[in-house]
Amino acid sequence: MLTTQAPYSFVDDPHVPEFDSPEHFTVMDATCGLCAKGARWIARNDTQEKFRIVPMQSALGTALMRHYGMDPADPLSWLYVRYGVAFASLDAVIRVGQDLGGRWRCLRVVRILPGAVQNSIYAWVARNRYRLLGRADLCSMPDPDIQSRLLQ
Repeated sequence: MLTTQAPYSFVDDPHVPEFDSPEHFTVMDATCGLCAKGARWIARNDTQEKFRIVPMQSALGTALMRHYGMDPADPLSWLYVRYGVAFASLDAVIRVGQDLGGRWRCLRVVRILPGAVQNSIYAWVARNRYRLLGRADLCSMPDPDIQSRLLQ
């Protein structure tokens, strides 16, 4: 469950390692095939190169997840931070789509579903992500576009 924090509150958290905070970044599971596909999706569609990706398993990723009250070992944990404000779960995916723009803005149509339905869909996919799409190693992917976006 995401805890609401003031914008850019992670900067003042002594448990979060200091880093050059971009305007948009995601914290995702670096061993998940679905997350690796998500990273490729972001890299392919982020024409302005404004998104960065933080592996959840890194010290920075773990600290950011904990800062926002999320468990880095929980498969439901996925975080998107935009201008210092954090979003999680399906809401984070929808907001990434909005920020990527173009056809990806259509993801906001999912908001017509009741919150409980959205949460159930996201939770089912998250819990079954390894079974559905296997495992991957995001940090060793040879794609230079993804490598240039990683913050560790």
